[in-house]
Amino acid sequence: MEVDHLFICVQPGASEAEALKAFGLTEGTHNRHPGQGTANRRFFFHNAMLELLWLDGSGEAMNERTKPTRLWERCARRGQHVSPFGICFRPKNPVTENAPFPVWRYRPTYLPDALSIEIGDGSPLSEPMWFFLSFGQRPDAYPQDRRQPLSHKVGLREITAVRLSPLSPEDLSLPALAVVRKGCVSPGQVSSFL
Repeated sequence: MEVDHLFICVQPGASEAEALKAFGLTEGTHNRHPGQGTANRRFFFHNAMLELLWLDGSGEAMNERTKPTRLWERCARRGQHVSPFGICFRPKNPVTENAPFPVWRYRPTYLPDALSIEIGDGSPLSEPMWFFLSFGQRPDAYPQDRRQPLSHKVGLREITAVRLSPLSPEDLSLPALAVVRKGCVSPGQVSSFL
């Protein structure tokens, strides 16, 4: 298993993207998630993507299909003991590898009917949203029609580590414990996503 992308809930419009661009990152395409009530700005690396995510004002994040994702809470209640982060994994080997944690299947309207996002079941809002895309792939392997800019003025090519603190080893959810067992997360930090 490896990281597919990371999201950070931000204010509408993601003014934080301007700081990333000033630092030397090249912004990719942005999009809106119809039916989910979110929009984003994105920065792509060879191995993963960083997504700045916000509520788009449509109220769709509270609809019956999307509400269980708790994206509304993550975006609207940032800083109130609610983690604004999400960490999405994909299989290294799509044929043999499944999500290593208990999941529920979210089928957003913007995905084809056969695809779903597997969201870690039982994780508290104080942890990142743990989720799995069985169909995920590295940005440097995207088909031509989905290619994104991968070159950055600052010279970065890959996301090699992400650190989130604190994650108390005594209080981890089943999804978080499974990610720890897979070697993707160490208690107190999320690290080594190569």
